[in-house]
Amino acid sequence: MRDKTQTNSAGPGDGLIRAGVVVFFLGAVATLVTVAPLFLGSDPFPTYMFGLSMLMGVGFLIAGAGVLRSVAAGRRQARSAGR
Repeated sequence: MRDKTQTNSAGPGDGLIRAGVVVFFLGAVATLVTVAPLFLGSDPFPTYMFGLSMLMGVGFLIAGAGVLRSVAAGRRQARSAGR
């Protein structure tokens, strides 16, 4: 029996996962920009750039929350289908 959910439909948590990926990559770019002066021998960036590097961890947490939300929705759906 095929699942009634379409393959292109967004499930619970998908938006959080996408947002987490975007925030993670913004943090990765900020990290590369922050580390670049160390290799180029130029003046280091201001301290707030190091704070922007923390976006990698924030994005990872957001995406993880989306995965947990998706898993919880799948468990609820499986539990209701078993009744």
